[in-house]
Amino acid sequence: MATVTGYPVPKMLPKSVPNSELPADSRADDQSNIFLSTFLDVLNSVTVDTNRDTMWNCSNLPAMIKLMRNSSEPFACYMKAFVAPMSWAALTTQGESNINSSDYDTLLWAAKPVLQDVPSARMMLPPKVGGQNMKRMMKMLQEVYEPMTNNQRTQVLNWAKEQITQNHFNCTMKPPSDSKSMLMDGCKPSLKWLDLDALTMMGPYLSHLPPDDVDSSPRENLCEFFQLSQFKTNITSATRMSPSLAKKFLQRIQECFSGKEFPEHVGKLGPLACYYDAPDLTPNISKKLLSQLDGCDSPAMLKLKKRLINSMTSNSTSAQTLHDLGTNINLLSPKQLSAIPAGNLKDALQNLGHNVKWTRSQLRTLVQKQLSDKKCNVSDKELVALQSIAAGLPSCVLKNIKAQEILTDREALKSISNQINRGQSKAMLQGLLGKIKPSELVEKLSGALLQRVSLANLDKANITSLEQVENKTWSQSQAAYLAKKLHDLKQLQYRRLHSVLQGLTCKMIDRVSDNNTLDMAQAITETPQWLSKIQAGCAARKLFTTLEKERTDYFKTISEQELDKIPTLLLLYLPPLKVKDLPDSVCSVLLDKMEAANLSLLPLQAPSRPALAQKALLCLTNEKDLSEVTVTDALRMGPFLCEMAPSQLRLMAPDVMNFSLQIMASCQHIPQRHRADLLQLVSQTFGDPSDWPPQTMETLGPLILLDDNATSALPHKPWMKDFLAFLRSRLTHTSDALKKKIFDLTTTTMSNTARKKRAAPSSGSSANATKPTETLVEELGMDNIYWTAAELDMMSNSTFLATVEILGGIPGYSAEQLDVLSKKAIEIFGPVPQMTESVVVQLGCITRGFSNSDLEKLPLSLDTLEEVAHCGWKHSQMESVWKGVAKYNNLTVQQLGAADMVTLNQFICGLSSNEISKLNMDAFRNAVGSMDGIQCPFKVMQDLKNCAVSVFGNPRNWSEAQVSDLDTIIAGLNATEMASLDPSVFPFLSERCISHIPPDNFAQLSVAQLEALGPDNAEMVTSKQRAALKDDQLAALEKASTGSPYEPRNSTVTESGAPQLSVEGIGAVMKPFLFLLMGFLLL
Repeated sequence: MATVTGYPVPKMLPKSVPNSELPADSRADDQSNIFLSTFLDVLNSVTVDTNRDTMWNCSNLPAMIKLMRNSSEPFACYMKAFVAPMSWAALTTQGESNINSSDYDTLLWAAKPVLQDVPSARMMLPPKVGGQNMKRMMKMLQEVYEPMTNNQRTQVLNWAKEQITQNHFNCTMKPPSDSKSMLMDGCKPSLKWLDLDALTMMGPYLSHLPPDDVDSSPRENLCEFFQLSQFKTNITSATRMSPSLAKKFLQRIQECFSGKEFPEHVGKLGPLACYYDAPDLTPNISKKLLSQLDGCDSPAMLKLKKRLINSMTSNSTSAQTLHDLGTNINLLSPKQLSAIPAGNLKDALQNLGHNVKWTRSQLRTLVQKQLSDKKCNVSDKELVALQSIAAGLPSCVLKNIKAQEILTDREALKSISNQINRGQSKAMLQGLLGKIKPSELVEKLSGALLQRVSLANLDKANITSLEQVENKTWSQSQAAYLAKKLHDLKQLQYRRLHSVLQGLTCKMIDRVSDNNTLDMAQAITETPQWLSKIQAGCAARKLFTTLEKERTDYFKTISEQELDKIPTLLLLYLPPLKVKDLPDSVCSVLLDKMEAANLSLLPLQAPSRPALAQKALLCLTNEKDLSEVTVTDALRMGPFLCEMAPSQLRLMAPDVMNFSLQIMASCQHIPQRHRADLLQLVSQTFGDPSDWPPQTMETLGPLILLDDNATSALPHKPWMKDFLAFLRSRLTHTSDALKKKIFDLTTTTMSNTARKKRAAPSSGSSANATKPTETLVEELGMDNIYWTAAELDMMSNSTFLATVEILGGIPGYSAEQLDVLSKKAIEIFGPVPQMTESVVVQLGCITRGFSNSDLEKLPLSLDTLEEVAHCGWKHSQMESVWKGVAKYNNLTVQQLGAADMVTLNQFICGLSSNEISKLNMDAFRNAVGSMDGIQCPFKVMQDLKNCAVSVFGNPRNWSEAQVSDLDTIIAGLNATEMASLDPSVFPFLSERCISHIPPDNFAQLSVAQLEALGPDNAEMVTSKQRAALKDDQLAALEKASTGSPYEPRNSTVTESGAPQLSVEGIGAVMKPFLFLLMGFLLL
């Protein structure tokens, strides 16, 4: 592999050339990656006899960079990528005295791509930078802050701190054990090193300071820095500060002013405002503070925001005041919104965009106020003006939309389609299709609305070329339809497929010719967000099989160059025995790949996970003792550090083990089998978590949250709630234990008195029960599910009335909780038959507590049904709701159109067998793809399946697209029908569908079908379904869960696919440019 002082050139190429810098003609043809993948081979051919050290260690390099910087030649961007590692090498290895000021700036500009791409373990910063060069270096490092990992940002922070103390205070922050620290005295702990220059140079890296370092800033310097615009800019653009650091900064900054003086400066606080305990403020200062609170993690901010809004609107609801509220206008109550003059409100709504989340009642109020008596007759101009409240528009408004006008306003169309629900989307499409052809509609649509176009209408769109579908975002079923279409047209150009990749089948992948397999593999892994685990596994198997046709011992004798060509995403699927066979000579490349690997597409049960982790360890230690592993080695493990067993961590040197544990706190996944021992190791190393200070909890807290018991045992310390709120906003999954802990911290008065254990939600009253208040209910949000029935009963009527929509938005209440809440609703709003639709909309899921006879009397329009579909209804309740909706809206099943069926959502389960048989089949055909996730009793699913058979024919002939479209309705197939499905469609089964298949029917699946399920579907199989399987079926299911792709049947025929751009042709074009560059550098 060609390297420049240890930096592998090919790794710099793909990511260091942003798409925006590519030549326009190259972007249009989407061939940039082909050029890049060929660049290194050509480079090697023209530099085979060249001394590369001479190339970068020469005075001509800055001059060459200046020429490239001003060049408009199409290939200049590739030259920039080539000289980037050379420039960084010059900066990190050449003495500063050898580089003049102008050349230093030039090298920094050229080297920037290296810092945007290099992994943590290989980010070698200059050992010594002084004077003005340090300011220049930090300016460049600030510019590359965004793409860096948190580890790299901390590395830069510590490096900069060391440079500052050495340059300005002639001391070192390095520990005495560091051999380099022996050449300089250690800095005193009281050293005030964080002066104004240091604060300015640090920029966004200030967000990674240890809280104690804030005390290293002299008061006058910190106060002066706060007054500069750079302070707010830097901390706002950086990663959000931890609560302890933010509170420390806020405390020090408040010391700059008197108590009465400080509020005048709240507009400069940025994210620090999230922790400001604000007094009563004037309307003007309230406006300044409110603008700083967007993005705060703590739900407690809601109370402060409302107080500020009340201050701002106490004397005026003028257009300017509403503009100042911005997106916080959604904190005004429906009553307050109703009182605003219509003109002022209209102006405010027009400037909001589509990112404001309204409650159901707010939307109802706003739409009624803006539409007045127009109901369904709204002009396109008025519709565009209402786009910020599109989610509340009646379906009839969207059905009457004028196609040509709205389709030409792309931004308004995007805004509206991003807000409206499935039923509204279907209504809008129904209206548009009544005015224009499907082909024109598909051409002009994009985003969420496009994904609701049915397969039937997509089939009418006359798709005949890749150009018609590329650069659009399709649903999985649409992608499956289009992939088959393009496959049949021989237009599967993988680099141009993007979201259509979702529709690739393993058969298609297996039929790629051997000559094109590597290019296919590299192409599809460039957009991994569109790949499934099973697709990745199939592509890996195809690639490995093809490579071993070249030579049977391919992986035993693989070279660095060969390994580097295999996409990392697919290399992760290499079988354990082949991982073990990899020669030591490729360790460097393997570690580079492991460090940068993304494991999100690798099944949790994949046998390659532990195999690759073990291989990485062997490469790092060269089969020596783990005690010799360094911090850099630990970083080189990348995400595979997360796979290490605690018993292996214990063998590391103490400082390396401590560092590794801190890194593991950021792991996306830690094997279940390791968690108990890992928590024990953490406690032994850092002490009992109940004694940890805030900073330790912020560093290691995510590891504690791996265990529900440890989470529940977290102490009720004053700072704990802020920490958990901060952490929760960054988690991809929040456990019930964490939600319950936050609930307890929120509802418990902080005191030294131990709180008695709270009773379960379904149990009786608690002696020390907390009374739900308006503030508590608003702060808790969805966590109000943890109130006991007895506590809910203590809620005042005024609190219930003020928070009813919050309480009504929560699914999953117990029968006891529902009983209390529904009685309160009747007490306040009167008997169910007397309730208005507006009241029912507010009550939401609380209506589940009404009797079936009362449910039949609910005044619910079709438009409001989707809002309560998620509440967890029983079948008998859905029957009652449907009867009530049919009566209230004067509907019969024969009248239900596609949009109506989609709007019914879960409540379609409430139709009788006779009613389902009377559904309009054309409407069902167009609706079924948008009826996502309906869960009915098996008998109802069978009835819906019969509709599907009427529309799509015999299940044995169903395509991947149709199976994806049918979603959970597939669970209605009987055993014979289930067994008749083609194995190739099983990767397209919905995960939600699997658990609803009756065990006896599931047991009829063949080994091939079970293997084809894929890892995600296999994980959804229930214990009862497993119990019904035979040994060979269980083995097949295990194979599916580990990501081992199934062998396609009858797929030996290979296809040449689309014409490939000749690599030789690219080389012929690029070689002259490279020879010119080499000649210039070596003059």
